[in-house]
Amino acid sequence: MSEDLSGQIAIVVGASSGMGRATALALSQAGANVMAAARRLDRLEELRSESNGSIEVLQTDATRATDVERLVAETLAKFGRVDVLVYATGTNIPERALEALTEETWNDMVATNLTGAFLCTKAVLPSMRTQQGGLIVYLSSAAVQMPDVSGVAYQATKHGMTGLAHGTRVEEKANGIRTSVIFPGLCDTEILGKRPIPTPRRLLDHSLDPGDVAEAVLFIARLHPRAVVPEMQLLPSRL
Repeated sequence: MSEDLSGQIAIVVGASSGMGRATALALSQAGANVMAAARRLDRLEELRSESNGSIEVLQTDATRATDVERLVAETLAKFGRVDVLVYATGTNIPERALEALTEETWNDMVATNLTGAFLCTKAVLPSMRTQQGGLIVYLSSAAVQMPDVSGVAYQATKHGMTGLAHGTRVEEKANGIRTSVIFPGLCDTEILGKRPIPTPRRLLDHSLDPGDVAEAVLFIARLHPRAVVPEMQLLPSRL
């Protein structure tokens, strides 16, 4: 039988749009207390109003250690624990080809897609160790298994997230801490607007919906703590 999420405490980083937003709503609807974090406060306030106040929000830049530490500290102050962390923040750039990539744009990609995930992981681990349990879910990309033209910075950072997830799980499993990394295929989210060439509507019509990814997160979160899904690939069935 699946675990009841009622009363569970979840932090969703990158909750202002797309998969993160859908995940925050899904966790809340499943009974969890959710702290939704992102840089765009106006989007977070819209999310809070849509949830009828069942989601708390905090403006957070995941690339800044002080912001992340404040996020976890305020969550602990309000709820006393963190049971689930979902890292859904991610970005890409139109100028993604090697000939166009610069040291600055490379560093920006690493900061958002990978360093932010590390900072959030580092921040929640002490409380999870104390309570001897916790789940961290990282939203990655199917480009990890299927190299494409999403850009070397994007693919490198998403590969790095896999190493972060698996390394953390191995180091922390004795403390009851589990990690899962989800690799979604084409999903109709705002990040597609950063592609050099717009995605054809015929492909978007068959792509994943952010809610599909949220359902995958729920499945993993509802598993008994004795079980873990280290990796999950989630692809559009007709692409």
